[in-house]
Amino acid sequence: MNKKILFKVMIITLLLVVLGILIYIKFIKKPAKIAETEITPIEEITDEQERQTMISLYFTNTENYVLMPEARVVDAKVLLENPYKALVEMLIEGPKSDKLKSYIPEGTKVNNAELVGDMVKVDLSQEFLDNQVGDIEIASKSIYEIVDTLTELNEVNSVKILINGEENKKFNAFDLGLNEPFVRTD
Repeated sequence: MNKKILFKVMIITLLLVVLGILIYIKFIKKPAKIAETEITPIEEITDEQERQTMISLYFTNTENYVLMPEARVVDAKVLLENPYKALVEMLIEGPKSDKLKSYIPEGTKVNNAELVGDMVKVDLSQEFLDNQVGDIEIASKSIYEIVDTLTELNEVNSVKILINGEENKKFNAFDLGLNEPFVRTD
């Protein structure tokens, strides 16, 4: 008889413990609810903001005369039609930073720029030659500002510079070999 009573007491005790736990969870300790908040931006993102992309334009540092990239956020729509021409035109406009300078001569215009294989042919106006100021090093900077900017693009490995559609042009007294494609100097 002791075993039956002991067994009944254990069952009743077990039921009371389980019942006590359920009552505690249900009524006393309220489970933490996961916050159901919707995240909303402060302002809606416009189509123009969705199209923004980061590019690097290379200009010459005014302190040490080394080519350095200047990051720009631009609307990718500007780059759709002819990204090579658009990038060179941005170089001609010059840097935003006061610590950088463009050596591309004033008055230079981009007649055309096209990808041929892995080389970009950039056709510039005669002003690129006629308005060069300084020595061969400065003339070289104006070329490599273009070359380093365009070779940032994955599909571009070299750049050939034409003047009014023609090859083999020379800077005033400098022969920089414009008849050969230029590659990045890193």
